[in-house]
Amino acid sequence: MLSVKNLVVHYGSINALKGVSFEVERGEIICLIGANGAGKTTTLHSVSSIIKKTSGQVLLEDCDITQAKPDFIVKAGLVQVPEGRRVFANLTVKENLEMGAYTRKDKTEIKHDMDMVFDTFPRLKERLNQAAGTLSGGEQQMLAMGRALMSAPKLLLLDEPSMGLAPMLVDEIFSVIRRINENGATILLVEQNAHKALEVADRCYILETGIVKKSGKAASLINDPAIIEAYLGG
Repeated sequence: MLSVKNLVVHYGSINALKGVSFEVERGEIICLIGANGAGKTTTLHSVSSIIKKTSGQVLLEDCDITQAKPDFIVKAGLVQVPEGRRVFANLTVKENLEMGAYTRKDKTEIKHDMDMVFDTFPRLKERLNQAAGTLSGGEQQMLAMGRALMSAPKLLLLDEPSMGLAPMLVDEIFSVIRRINENGATILLVEQNAHKALEVADRCYILETGIVKKSGKAASLINDPAIIEAYLGG
């Protein structure tokens, strides 16, 4: 579904990505893990064309989106939930969700997806007319994910969804990630909480200083002594 080939990104003289390649198959949850500065968020931003690529290729369902603009990429079905939520603080919950459907014209399906978001995140319906900036951190994360779902994504990119959340809310967010995947969305997940990421993912790529150092099935990597020592607090 998504094929990233030899992705290279520079920030000025800094070579942030040094030929990153990976594949995401339809229906999978794929995670990218690594230390701070490994290039995880840069990878997502370059796939989404939020930042400029130096070289490489990105294919979405065999369509070359390497040079595509972010709005085209969203319309093509690749939608990102940014690190830090970035909800529209002065807009209500309802208005934030409507912004997620900005590129769509199918009113009946939009209504269906709004109901689906409320089914997935009941607290959002309870706070429908509340300003997004007054929500708790966990509720803002739910809103950011709900807003992305309103774009009817084929592939959902999640950047650090558990950052700054209490442990109980982390468990809830990862349960929702599983549910979203079971409902048909393919997911590419960047997550600092490597243990949670490996628990939920089908496969995983490990980044170190802009290079894919290791990849494999998540169930195998979670028991790999080197991975346990480096990322799982072993």
